[in-house]
Amino acid sequence: MSAIHPPSERLWWKHPLDRVEGTWIAIAFVWCMVMFFMMVWWHAYGRQNLSTETYRTTPEKFSAKAQEVVDKYTVRTETDQKIPVVAPPAGSDVYLVARLWAWWPILELEKGRTYRLHLTAMDYNHGFSLQPSNINIQVVPGFEHVVTVTPNQSGSFSIVCNEYCGINHHAMVGRLYVK
Repeated sequence: MSAIHPPSERLWWKHPLDRVEGTWIAIAFVWCMVMFFMMVWWHAYGRQNLSTETYRTTPEKFSAKAQEVVDKYTVRTETDQKIPVVAPPAGSDVYLVARLWAWWPILELEKGRTYRLHLTAMDYNHGFSLQPSNINIQVVPGFEHVVTVTPNQSGSFSIVCNEYCGINHHAMVGRLYVK
């Protein structure tokens, strides 16, 4: 048989399986089931994937909420662009805005305290990646992602966009301080 001459019997699925072929199909099926149930188990018990709440929003509504928090809890400004540094009290809602090509505002949180971090993108898809931690969240316009965070180490952390968002994507770096 060759590709030029088609098989005489077109119904290939009516032919009996060879023993080796059946063995490989069984191995592939079992491995697929193992991987499927490992994803479910790892999400529940592996402490790897963040469980987030997601709500629909508009840029105007989210900007208003973020600006309210910035006006209330700003402690100083940094960089040449005068980006506000926000230090909210523990247990409060913290808002972080992604837009071409910046994260706004800079956050200052306390170690061991719990916060609700609200994220959205104003223009395009962005990726929230907290470095050097292994936290990655897809930030999508029109959706507000809420993540409960409790910082467990002090320091200065970078927030990097890991979803290509345009020509200045490489410069989209924000800051998070934990005291």
